[in-house]
Amino acid sequence: MIDDVATDGSSEKSRPTSSRRVRMTGKERREQLLDIGRALFADKGFEGTSVEEIAARAGVSKPVVYEHFGGKEGLYAVVVDREMRRLLDMVTGALTAGHPRELLEQAAFALLDYIESYTDGFRILVRDSPVAQSTGTFASLISDIATQVEDILGLEFKARGFDPKLAPLYAQALVGMVALTGQWWLDVRKPKKAEVAAHLVNLCWHGLENLESKPRLIGHRKS
Repeated sequence: MIDDVATDGSSEKSRPTSSRRVRMTGKERREQLLDIGRALFADKGFEGTSVEEIAARAGVSKPVVYEHFGGKEGLYAVVVDREMRRLLDMVTGALTAGHPRELLEQAAFALLDYIESYTDGFRILVRDSPVAQSTGTFASLISDIATQVEDILGLEFKARGFDPKLAPLYAQALVGMVALTGQWWLDVRKPKKAEVAAHLVNLCWHGLENLESKPRLIGHRKS
């Protein structure tokens, strides 16, 4: 197994016990490389990250990275696919039954929660990807989320006598606004998450003409 070879090329059996690195299963090594790759790609981008650095951080030889992912491109693709699925699951899972305004709050909180908890993943997603992923691009992911919101808006439009055919347009506008605000909040982190969500929903719900001076949250989430 390539994983049994130390970074200097010597076998584990020939090295002193005190200097041996901890042996991992194939699954554990794969997860370690994914964690290291995600951190490096978020910090340096795809072009700025090398297989040599990934291997050095993991304490393995370069062939180990190639064995698990076929190279830097393969590792990057898996990292991006995982993050896109995670974000989509968080947003769609947050859209539970409730008042339409609360659904907007849930969607805003889900994206901000992802940014807060998986900052490295979001930094990677919003970069221009040089590698094709099976789940597409960040833009296509936002479109997938908008489709979920579209169904909700369509029902609300119909109930209020509006043209439900306009629901896709409004869904793209609303989700796009939240996503772009999320990119801005990624670095500034001010104001607090709940306040950002409240202002986003304020604009979405009331429009500029009817903005509340002190927007409030109506759902159970307050932070």
